[in-house]
Amino acid sequence: MRYNVIKDADKIISGSDYLVKEPKNYKGKWATLFGNNKPICLELGMGRGSFIINMAKAHPNVNYIGLELDKSQTATAIKSIGNQKINNLKIICADASCITDFFGKEIDTIYLTFSEPWPKKKDEKKRFTNIGYLKLYDRIFRKNKHIILKTDNKILFASAIESLSSYWYVFDKVSMDLHNDERNIPNIMTDFEKQYFKEHRNIYYLDASFKN
Repeated sequence: MRYNVIKDADKIISGSDYLVKEPKNYKGKWATLFGNNKPICLELGMGRGSFIINMAKAHPNVNYIGLELDKSQTATAIKSIGNQKINNLKIICADASCITDFFGKEIDTIYLTFSEPWPKKKDEKKRFTNIGYLKLYDRIFRKNKHIILKTDNKILFASAIESLSSYWYVFDKVSMDLHNDERNIPNIMTDFEKQYFKEHRNIYYLDASFKN
């Protein structure tokens, strides 16, 4: 699935109340920004934002942050929000490798939904489940580590299982076909996922945690 380039993306992003323009200023202070001490969930690579937006609407007692590097996709997410008032949602337009500059030990769950798979061996360090990223996550999880991943890519999924296992995560749920799983795992679909569902592609899912 390709995304359109939005010419006025910078203007759309900068004019949004949902955008946190200087996330470094809120390191250790996100509870203050949200105005409560509710759990904070972070989606890395939110794309057009459908997942994080709908999660925030479905779970008003949880705070959500969507992070996306691409400005056009970030602008699309902001346009999707429109005039809705979603008090438990914030957006960051930045590189995921900078998350330790933005957060102290404040995050309860990290969502990785249809992340770039980086299938070539030489690019595996760029995967969000690579050990380098897992070490970054250690520095921002509030207490227990909790990662939820969805993908249609077998290589990424296998790599995630291997990385998380070697890092002593425990898998609370694993599904090789999320949409047909008999356990009826609660699920809000991303834009990619909606298209893949129409194409009858298998969606791989894992819910992993490490309790300190």
